[in-house]
Amino acid sequence: MNSLPIIDAHQHFWDLEQNYVPWLCDEEMIPFRYGDYSAIRRNYLPADYRRDTEGFRVVGSVFVETEWDPRTPIQETRWVHQLAEQEGLPSVMVAQARLDQSNVEEVLEAHCAYPRVRGIRHKPTAAASPSAVEPGIPGSMGDPAWRRGFALLAKHGLSFDLQAPWWHFDEATELAESFPETQLIINHTGLPADRSETGFRRWREAIAKVAKLPNVAIKISGIGVPGTTWSIEANRQVVLETIECFGIERCMFASNFPVDSLVASFNTIFGGFMDITASFNEDERRRLFYSNAVHFYRMESLLTP
Repeated sequence: MNSLPIIDAHQHFWDLEQNYVPWLCDEEMIPFRYGDYSAIRRNYLPADYRRDTEGFRVVGSVFVETEWDPRTPIQETRWVHQLAEQEGLPSVMVAQARLDQSNVEEVLEAHCAYPRVRGIRHKPTAAASPSAVEPGIPGSMGDPAWRRGFALLAKHGLSFDLQAPWWHFDEATELAESFPETQLIINHTGLPADRSETGFRRWREAIAKVAKLPNVAIKISGIGVPGTTWSIEANRQVVLETIECFGIERCMFASNFPVDSLVASFNTIFGGFMDITASFNEDERRRLFYSNAVHFYRMESLLTP
């Protein structure tokens, strides 16, 4: 087993026999960035995750909301806490709250009654391409209703996991500037799916801009490209450019399992991260694989690796 301790900073569990997760349970499948996702429309629980991560020293994980039925977000938090008590995973969680709904404060208060909740995710409305961006539309980071909900996070001591493609990072930069007391954690490396020379350059410019804000961190995950085998060669530059922009101290590695099992095994992804960072010193690697996640998700009291 690899001796480097790992906090998987972004993973999911679901029990589709007991719980309603619309995109996984409904007969009609939604458009998805990895294409056909029928392979993950099945239960995925700690026993499955432990089998997938065999050979790695995963000492904890961050569960991120699964787009559970938005009518009952607290039920997911309750279920995750029950799972953690029974199985020892996950360590902490990022819960669902629809920031633009009128009951958002009530939802946040209910989540905060559960001790493993560290943050919130609500994917803002996103354009399909850079040319289609319309700042301020309903559900976006510029929507006044969405921002009123976002403003409540600091009051409750919650961080925010931001999942949006890089072409919305002008909005993300303005959001981070406007709410400096709230920690933003970018999901899935800003979704750099376009690996053309122009696409990569514009992604790099976008993350470099938002990285200037001290209250923004990033998870290096979700960098699979549909129709392309996940490889060190294909992803080395994405990983290293992200670390260059944010610095060692604001980057975390994550699997996004089981979603990214559509493009690679856990061994391929985390083995790739380890290979790409092989020249880094011991402290730097420990930060990327373990310590930064402990810090940003406030896990110090839970873990003694």
